[in-house]
Amino acid sequence: MSNALIRNRADGKTYRYYHFLHEQVVSTTESNGAVSVLRLTMHREDAPPLHSHSREDESWVVLAGRVRFWVGSNSLEECEVHDAEPGAYIYAPRFVPHTFQPLTTTAELLVINNPGAIEGYFQSVGSADARHDTEQADLLAQYGVVLLDNPPPA
Repeated sequence: MSNALIRNRADGKTYRYYHFLHEQVVSTTESNGAVSVLRLTMHREDAPPLHSHSREDESWVVLAGRVRFWVGSNSLEECEVHDAEPGAYIYAPRFVPHTFQPLTTTAELLVINNPGAIEGYFQSVGSADARHDTEQADLLAQYGVVLLDNPPPA
């Protein structure tokens, strides 16, 4: 028996993160800490603040919709801006500032973190009517995440 994992859409455990639903496609426990993979559908107002990670590299695969990525600087105005279409793969190594926002009404993405410990943050925030990232700054810091600038305007 191998340690391979095959998981179809909607077969993963789901949980609320703010007002939208995450599907845990692969958990850090299932991968022995190597990776965490989330599937999410997000709206324009779901964009996270510009931030960086010190403990993991982050990648995305755009499954549906169009998504704009800001990368590489501590302010949105100074970031490089790239638009990603369905099928696009985006990679941001640790310490590289980034954020992202759908250009379409919604976008579906796979979010991949190597290693996978950041999923503990998402699960601990739980459900809320809107994002309150600055109120979570201390919790984010426990996971090596630093907020650098506001989210892109919705």
